[in-house]
Amino acid sequence: MAKKLNDILTNCPVRSIVGSTEKEVHSITFDSRKAQAGTAFFAVRGQLVDGHAFIQSAVGNGCNIVFCELLPDTLPSNCTFIQVENSAYSLAMAAANFFDHPSKKLILVGVTGTNGKTTIATLLHQLFDLSGYATGLISTICNRIGHKEIPSTHTTPDPIALNSLLQQMVLAGCTYAFMEVSSHAMAQMRTFGLSFSGGIFTNLTHDHLDYHGSFAAYRDAKKLFFDILPKDAFALINADDKNGRFIIQNTKASVYSFGLLNDADFKARVIENQFEGLLMNIQGKEVFTRLIGRFNASNLLAIYSAAVLLKLDQSEVLRQMSLLESAEGRFEFVRSSNQIVGIVDYAHTPDALENVLKTINEIRTRNEKLITVAGAGGDRDRSKRPEMAKVAAELSDILILTSDNPRSEKPEEIIAEMRKGVPPLHYKKTLAITDRREAIHAAVSMANTGDIILVAGKGHEKYQEINGVRYQFDDKKELFERLLDL
Repeated sequence: MAKKLNDILTNCPVRSIVGSTEKEVHSITFDSRKAQAGTAFFAVRGQLVDGHAFIQSAVGNGCNIVFCELLPDTLPSNCTFIQVENSAYSLAMAAANFFDHPSKKLILVGVTGTNGKTTIATLLHQLFDLSGYATGLISTICNRIGHKEIPSTHTTPDPIALNSLLQQMVLAGCTYAFMEVSSHAMAQMRTFGLSFSGGIFTNLTHDHLDYHGSFAAYRDAKKLFFDILPKDAFALINADDKNGRFIIQNTKASVYSFGLLNDADFKARVIENQFEGLLMNIQGKEVFTRLIGRFNASNLLAIYSAAVLLKLDQSEVLRQMSLLESAEGRFEFVRSSNQIVGIVDYAHTPDALENVLKTINEIRTRNEKLITVAGAGGDRDRSKRPEMAKVAAELSDILILTSDNPRSEKPEEIIAEMRKGVPPLHYKKTLAITDRREAIHAAVSMANTGDIILVAGKGHEKYQEINGVRYQFDDKKELFERLLDL
């Protein structure tokens, strides 16, 4: 694939150009190690690294096209320098241009919010696949082009990977695509240049304050997604979240709402909530689904609402919803031969953990113990650690604090910060077992007939990251195999 440099400049706010724009561009990158002859290198400012420091390295590798905000002191005569107002924004626009605007050839729907993004995007992909449409998915767990699975490295990929994936979907005959849109992606302008047909807002709670610095900045990053939706798109918001109306106050899209509690365009209520699934009434019609919990009732209502807005037949949507299966690592459970229930969930924020524990407590009889195994990730928002421990201690009979992905931090120090959130009333029922495998095995050994074990925080992840190294580790394997061996 090759493009004229002039063609990929479309919609890139340019301040100055040094050199010829008649050159061919065979690839684009923001990684100087991948730059070579025919590559356009974008010097993007990151949180930790400034791409401008690697311009010389890119040119040394043969690169002869550079996009940057500040021109270097030395300008090689064989190299074209495009000085732009914002390199991240220009990268997003150039990527869309380079890949021939694949998002315009798809019905693309983005899902944003703190919790529920993966579930909603994944289930929409399932629903439209069951309805006979070739469909793409971009999510935390994996990316899919029809039934082809591609490993995922980020919730929302960089603009180059993103447009490449969307182009592959177009070439594979996909007509719909559903993707998670993270707050990091919006702050870094990764989705700029894409043409969305709709956006879904799930909820907004405490998360990623280590990156954004404040809840307001985090909220504004989510809001930005709706600010840039086109007027022919839909903006679907959760009426039960107080941030919903703020999120869409500047959108040009047509606004719709869904809700279990408050007035909304799409309404539903939970009739029965059991480990085997949910019986719901959606817009006056009953449907049974395999998903569990009131938080999933909200997710399912969002899926129904989006499908209707995308013109699927309402009766057909309800029929297909009964066939949907939960996204990997989202409230997956198993029963042992002696009726111990083991649950694995990705809940890694105070709100998500509270939702899962409240769901379990709604279903249980109270004649059994609820044992929770939970930790918190290292090098991430530290302020949520005591909050998570507080929620888990208050809503569990036994709490085992353990290591999650400690990254560069010491697990014992993370656990100590979590312990600060445990109310004195619950000290006696709170344990600390640093080794995650040992913590899970201890929970199983403590459980008696009918008890419930929740292992929270990692869900679908198949690794544990310690000091920059990813070691193979699977919560579901550790818990489920142990239980099934009983």
